[in-house]
Amino acid sequence: MSATAHPITPSRPYRLARLAGRSLAYCATLIPVALLTLVTAPTGGAVARWRSLRTRLLGMPPAAVTGRRPGPVAVLGHAVLSLLLGAVALLPLGVELLMVLRGVLYGLVDRGPYDSSWGGPTRAGAWLAHFLVGLPLSVAGLAALIGIAAVHQRLTAGLDGEPRPRWLIPTTLLTAFAGALLFVAWTHQI
Repeated sequence: MSATAHPITPSRPYRLARLAGRSLAYCATLIPVALLTLVTAPTGGAVARWRSLRTRLLGMPPAAVTGRRPGPVAVLGHAVLSLLLGAVALLPLGVELLMVLRGVLYGLVDRGPYDSSWGGPTRAGAWLAHFLVGLPLSVAGLAALIGIAAVHQRLTAGLDGEPRPRWLIPTTLLTAFAGALLFVAWTHQI
């Protein structure tokens, strides 16, 4: 019986956690890189920045670069769509930040009194209640970030000449519209 070495493959939860972390970092960079692209698109180099983000942050394989270079209008259009997706990504990024501040660190951020807090009247009960309420919201936020990163990487692949599905740009615009509606509804609720 021969002993063959089997490569160790990471478990599914590990791969999912890694994807979520990469997507979070990727989505956090969308607005700054999109703004930089809007300013530097005529000088070139913008496509290389998007490719680099896609390969370094998302871990995607490098795209096969065709001899075709996207024109300035395509690069500017990509920057505008990236800016819209980056603005939508601020919502789940905010959910993740709130989970840290109002879930994980609740007892340190809110000094009390906890009489009317969820899980009160004790500090430990309020802390636990806020943490447990934040968990599913945090998971939903990470799922949204994974989706936004997936949509954006498909947009970026279009800069390399890969065909874009017909649903991609309408979905991006609809996502931006839905994000704007959610943000307006949330600001009216506070």
